[in-house]
Amino acid sequence: MLRELVTASHLMSMEQLPDAVARYAADEGLHDVAIYVVDLQQTVLRLLTGRGPDAGRAPGAEAAELRIEGTIGGRVFQMMEPTTGQVFDDGTCHYWLPILNGAERIGVIRVTIGRDDARAREDAEYLAATVALIIVSKGPYSDSFSRLVRTRDMAVSAEMQWRLMPPKTFANDQVVISAALEPAYMLGGDTFDYALAGDTVHLAIFDAMGHDTAAGLTANLAVAAFRNSRLQGAGLIEAGRAIEEALLEQDGSGRFVTAILAELDLRSGLLSWISHGHPAPVVIRKSHWVTTLECEPGTPLGTGLGIVPRLCSEQLEPDDRLLLYSDGIVEARDPAKREFGLRRFVDFVIKREADGLSVPETLRRLVHNILTHHAGRLDDDATVLLLEWHGWPGMRDIRQAVR
Repeated sequence: MLRELVTASHLMSMEQLPDAVARYAADEGLHDVAIYVVDLQQTVLRLLTGRGPDAGRAPGAEAAELRIEGTIGGRVFQMMEPTTGQVFDDGTCHYWLPILNGAERIGVIRVTIGRDDARAREDAEYLAATVALIIVSKGPYSDSFSRLVRTRDMAVSAEMQWRLMPPKTFANDQVVISAALEPAYMLGGDTFDYALAGDTVHLAIFDAMGHDTAAGLTANLAVAAFRNSRLQGAGLIEAGRAIEEALLEQDGSGRFVTAILAELDLRSGLLSWISHGHPAPVVIRKSHWVTTLECEPGTPLGTGLGIVPRLCSEQLEPDDRLLLYSDGIVEARDPAKREFGLRRFVDFVIKREADGLSVPETLRRLVHNILTHHAGRLDDDATVLLLEWHGWPGMRDIRQAVR
């Protein structure tokens, strides 16, 4: 099944995916396949359809949309664990699984299998993983997919930002990185970036002046300059200088960006960072807010004032969580003009960690909580980037032995 599906995928469009999956899966006893993908704000799951049987289904045969809150598909998406759904008299059942690209949550898949068929459950898990890879490979080139995961029209500034940013979640055995941004369809100057190079994680968060298309252009230019400089081997101070030069050269309007640029050594847990007028990062350790990473800042990038920031460092411990955020997170106000606040922000993350929630699910709930606090509409961009460092392989075993 997987061999034939992967082979067929090389010459397959996104619209052809549902039919192909259903056809190859049925040959192995996985029937009535339904693929649901999550929308941009992670509020609903939408049925991925295509030409042929899926496009011609009778109305009501499959729900076109599932709420993440209050549905079995939504629960599977939140917890990232397979579960059995409806059980039928003929001994079959619905089996729901998350569609994951690493730790990036794409949606859920539902199949009908024999209730006690362990082999079919295993095959369904392999199928879900393969579907994730195909969606990731086809999605960037599919307008129909982009339309499906949007629930409203998007501003041009937001279009630029979403096309530029890396995936919202990445994970390996040493680190988890996840981000969330709002207002998703009206993003202006907020953005983030991350990348791995050997044992080093590069991180950045930017907040450009303004909340319009020009702010988006400024943020895009800052990210491009950051990537270009680090690929040439520049350190953090040099990267900041490169961003400054690019902004001054290309944009004479006086627009600027605040930023945190950082590097984490995955072997040692040593974090290095600089600040260009941006809110200080926060470190959470063992469910406690242990430090705010204050560091002598430089001026915002693009001002041309030339004040160089201090390069600071902090030793992280395994399982520490690092929070980078823009001021829109903490300054969001409710109708009574009360701020969401830094304390509430950090406490929310700590409590969700205590609940055992994953990093991406914590951020999903955080953003929706902020939107609720702000009566569903933000006046400023709000961005958070959360990194969890697990330590180098084998570290946990050594720590247990020491204890």
